[in-house]
Amino acid sequence: MVCIFFLPALVLPQKITLYGGKILGFWSKLCLEIFLSTKIVIKGKEKILNNEKFFIASAHQSQFETFFLQSLFNSPVFILKKELLKIPIFGWHLKKIGSISIDRNKITKNNLGFSDQIKNHINNSNRPIIIFPQSTRVDVLDRSPFKKGVKRIYEELNIFCQPVALNSGSVWPKNGKLKPNKTLTVSILDPISPGMNADEFINTLQKNIYEEIDKIV
Repeated sequence: MVCIFFLPALVLPQKITLYGGKILGFWSKLCLEIFLSTKIVIKGKEKILNNEKFFIASAHQSQFETFFLQSLFNSPVFILKKELLKIPIFGWHLKKIGSISIDRNKITKNNLGFSDQIKNHINNSNRPIIIFPQSTRVDVLDRSPFKKGVKRIYEELNIFCQPVALNSGSVWPKNGKLKPNKTLTVSILDPISPGMNADEFINTLQKNIYEEIDKIV
């Protein structure tokens, strides 16, 4: 509904569409609270970095975080699979807000320039980049290893990483019906400083996120 309402914004300045993304985040939260009696808890909001360059690495279990994290953070730039941009209306908005796409498992000219796109954004914007290291939505109990892309981003950008754990899949699973009367927790974890060995970083990130999910499921 919000995406349709903001269709005219596609021909207006980008900041209008970014504002629509924040409204979409608040709207998704409100709908879960009203129609599913979901209790939504935000932990560690005080840990969100200020006056520092950083990227967000978030667990991914439902559509909720795709919407809500736009309102929790400063309109993050999504790193996503290229096919999402082809979805009518929703994909148009993703493109308008400056999302960076990649063809998974393919070597293309755009993929080879992937790092340059990200570095250019970091150098010229205060909006953080957001990546889902699991690559796709997974079950709330899934503990699959993180994809290597997040390690590459950490190593090449040399900035802070802001991890986010959540249990949205217990309310809004990838497959199946929405579940009422649950508690949905979004947990902002301690930032990971730049300068770590890349392998040590991804192991630390995965460990911290999965251990926090185990606590909130």
